[in-house]
Amino acid sequence: MKTLVVCSGGLDSVTLAHLVQKNHELGGLVSFDYGQRHQKEIGYAEATAERLGCSFDLIDLRNVGALLSGSALTSDLDVPDGHYEAESMKLTVVPNRNAIMLSVAFGIASARDHDAVAIAVHGGDHFIYPDCRPEFIEAFQRMQTAALGEFGSVTLYAPFVEMSKAEIVSVGSRIGVPFAETWSCYKGLANHCGRCGTCVERQEAFSDANVIDPTQYDDPSFWRGLV
Repeated sequence: MKTLVVCSGGLDSVTLAHLVQKNHELGGLVSFDYGQRHQKEIGYAEATAERLGCSFDLIDLRNVGALLSGSALTSDLDVPDGHYEAESMKLTVVPNRNAIMLSVAFGIASARDHDAVAIAVHGGDHFIYPDCRPEFIEAFQRMQTAALGEFGSVTLYAPFVEMSKAEIVSVGSRIGVPFAETWSCYKGLANHCGRCGTCVERQEAFSDANVIDPTQYDDPSFWRGLV
């Protein structure tokens, strides 16, 4: 199954890229610049493509991202600290982000005669992000099947959609993913902050999976008071 992977440069999508290379045919990685404040993640996605020896495409969606106001990721709002299940984490929602990115990725995959598009949404995202839930994945596949029609049959591959982040860490550990070469923090500083929702989730996942976390955090103990 020749597969195009949507890769942000984060732990989940980099693990997915390695998994696809191991089990399928990796058609390439595609990443998106939508004006996110943690743009340094894009460099990690490109480095992953170089490491895996595949193509890398960066899609410029900054003009679109500028219209998706109200999110701490694309607007002049502080990224909240805390656990993903906190009400404040709704500030990190970028409306329709996955639907927009997947629509572009499906067009690319169809044009290149790929069999699938892979995305690394997972169970830990369900609480806060509607476009990471199983019902979205199922509905998007139906929509794309109708949209492409006779011009291509492309499958949406989302193997982590029912997994926890800890399970993804376990998968990545088994297949040798270099976790230090991934970026999660929404603040985009020199190091992972250790306090935002993605940093807390990342630290909790490594702990639950019993895998050593190679990440350097500015505040490595904040998360323990939240879980």
